[in-house]
Amino acid sequence: MKLRALLALTSLFTLACTAKSSGPLAVGDAAPQVSGTTETGAALAFANVYAAQEYTLVYFYPKAGTSGCTAQGCSLRDSYEDLTRKGVAVIGVSTDTVAAQKAFKEANHFPFTLIADTDKTVMNAFGVPTYAGSNAAQRQAFLIKDGKIIWADYKASTAQQATDVLKVILSQK
Repeated sequence: MKLRALLALTSLFTLACTAKSSGPLAVGDAAPQVSGTTETGAALAFANVYAAQEYTLVYFYPKAGTSGCTAQGCSLRDSYEDLTRKGVAVIGVSTDTVAAQKAFKEANHFPFTLIADTDKTVMNAFGVPTYAGSNAAQRQAFLIKDGKIIWADYKASTAQQATDVLKVILSQK
């Protein structure tokens, strides 16, 4: 009986040590084949975006309308032409509602899609945690090419987000 318990304990320990961390995705990981709800209420399959563009930037932000999140979105908006010329599709994700995402997009004239991830399906697929004691996504960004994460920014910038992405793309060429 003691041997059986010891073998079971050893098996559990081995499984725990070899299991992949539930943290954020890393460079080289496959991009999640997940769907989300856009600011218009429509479903968006991320795989369709990955297939249609050379690059896809999926960025996570805590709360629509706050100063840092607005600065981050405006950075991407202001460089949107440069990003699209480089083949980048931009998708912003937060746990805000569809109505909040729509208002945020309209108020700031964002030309890209925002995802209302109220159930955290997209966040969980990318391994993005929330801030302690809240439902808000931690600010992170992932650049995807050919179905793989090629750059991950776990402390994504606000006003410099577009500059950071463009630097990565230039280094790829």
